[in-house]
Amino acid sequence: MWIERLDASHALDYRALMLEAYDLHPQAFTSSVRERAAMPLGWWESRLTGKLDVVLGAFEEGRLAGIVGLAFEPRERARHKVTLFGMYVTAKVRQRGLGYKLVQAALAEAQNHAGVRLIQLTVTAGNDAAFNLYQRCGFVQFGLEPMAVRVGEDYFDKLHMWREL
Repeated sequence: MWIERLDASHALDYRALMLEAYDLHPQAFTSSVRERAAMPLGWWESRLTGKLDVVLGAFEEGRLAGIVGLAFEPRERARHKVTLFGMYVTAKVRQRGLGYKLVQAALAEAQNHAGVRLIQLTVTAGNDAAFNLYQRCGFVQFGLEPMAVRVGEDYFDKLHMWREL
């Protein structure tokens, strides 16, 4: 297993893994599988090559098996913050520490950016596995956003978490 920064050459695999995530866990993501499946490949490539986002991928036996992203703030007064997004590990490799390794790699990447002081994220209330993972990585809950995501007729709250770098 290894982790590396994804680039445009990974766009098809990144797209496939994210569409799997949106499909299997719709309550965990703000985007829907339908809206993201309609995006052209160029959109996915730009997500991997943009100046403000970094996406890391975990590879198992040569296949993309997990992903996590970092969104850096462009505004002067918020450049000290980065948001962790799009965390997903495929079911085939769960329970093997891959999620923990991805979060640790994201933390290391964030620390490499001058001036970044904190990292924040949201996690769906009730997703105890993800919440516990983030707590093990030093994140602390600071708020709850009620009805943050709507899937069909159901609403899901998001827990807001942060940690200092």
